[in-house]
Amino acid sequence: MTPYEVIRSRRRTVSLEIRPDLTVLVRAPLRMTGAEVDSFVRRHEGWLTKHLAQMETRRQNHPEPTAEEAQALIAKAKAVLPGKVAYYAAKMGVSPAGITITGAKTRFGSCSPKNRICFSWRLMTYPDEAIDYVVVHELAHIRHKDHSPAFHAFVASVLPDHVQRRKLLRQ
Repeated sequence: MTPYEVIRSRRRTVSLEIRPDLTVLVRAPLRMTGAEVDSFVRRHEGWLTKHLAQMETRRQNHPEPTAEEAQALIAKAKAVLPGKVAYYAAKMGVSPAGITITGAKTRFGSCSPKNRICFSWRLMTYPDEAIDYVVVHELAHIRHKDHSPAFHAFVASVLPDHVQRRKLLRQ
């Protein structure tokens, strides 16, 4: 069985979490016994094995850059992303309030309620098709602030192959 750490709290449900360092965390209610926690982990062993392997592959394909590499990726993001945003914004009929480049590790982009778009410079390690998908995805949030069917239809109207492009981000 996969080794794990348990954090107990005043919660009603139990959950599994894989941390960035690939350790497994179980969040459990105070009254849940150790045997019940073990049983929960055993029942989810397939899920854990699959996701640990995916995360390890992603870490190997996208290792943490050195300081010099990070600076180069930041420069590339500042050079590439504004042009892509301008192109797709015109095509989609939306206007972002601004663009920010961040060092976010857990998301490639975001759109604020005031339509400001943020992109992680880490996105620059992915193929152009994936970068375009993230740009279109975040711009679509200007019109649709959720992930409703209308949002996905809007993304598909711009990038009909958006499903394949999104898969590139998971490799």
